[in-house]
Amino acid sequence: MGRVFVVGSLNLDRVVTVDRHPVPGETVGGSDVRTLWGGKGANQAMAAARLISGEGDRAGSVYLIGRVGDDEGGLAYRRRLSEVGVGTSSVVVTPAVPTGSAIVIVNGDGENAIVVSPGANSTLTASDLEPLDDLGPEDVVVVSLEVPLSIVTAASQRAEAAGARFLLNLSPFGPVPEDVVMSADPLIVNEHEAAQVRADLGSHPSMLITRGAAGSDWNGLHVPSRSDVQVIDTTGAGDAYCGTLAAALAGGGDAEHAMGLATDAAAAAVSRVGAQ
Repeated sequence: MGRVFVVGSLNLDRVVTVDRHPVPGETVGGSDVRTLWGGKGANQAMAAARLISGEGDRAGSVYLIGRVGDDEGGLAYRRRLSEVGVGTSSVVVTPAVPTGSAIVIVNGDGENAIVVSPGANSTLTASDLEPLDDLGPEDVVVVSLEVPLSIVTAASQRAEAAGARFLLNLSPFGPVPEDVVMSADPLIVNEHEAAQVRADLGSHPSMLITRGAAGSDWNGLHVPSRSDVQVIDTTGAGDAYCGTLAAALAGGGDAEHAMGLATDAAAAAVSRVGAQ
């Protein structure tokens, strides 16, 4: 049984709901603003920890590597993650820098538009990755692109050196060195990102494509989405999928079983408000 190391962001999400998203130059009315927990890294770590919380000796096998500011929200976030079983000894409190934040606008169909302000997430350095020096072949490293590209690259190199599985969520989409992309097993992308990867690199040996209501596909496997879900808010659904998939793979599950659990987690995520 392996461990899950998530290298990623922690954000405080400011969420407002609207009937429809505004077009450029337009002002629309919205709900009161709510502050919720978010950030792709923390969302993924939370999902992984929740999957394994009832598995006895696997409890405590999820670790988050990231940074928060020394503000009240950042300190509270570290406590929250610890309470649900995420190891936070490598979540660094950064003086004089705000905790990352995101403005999330959710329309009447549950679809979201998000603007991210990185804050402390942008201050991660290679020295923060020291916990990855202890990686083993059964471990899984999960990275997305809300942290500096140098950190994504360094994490992939450490995973490869240790023979650990490197799971790259190519979101928010941006340029990544080809060797980093090709080392991902799997590379997790949506349909639009998959098309861009194919245009840039051609085929990929292990690409998992999430298709929303159409389910997900990975190397010839197809898992349908849940049809019995009322969509309230899609924020964090992809992160719930990624974190759960990583925990299932680290636990020794095969690809189809891991995808099924991840699909259930994503369904739970969209049926509630907020990323977590």
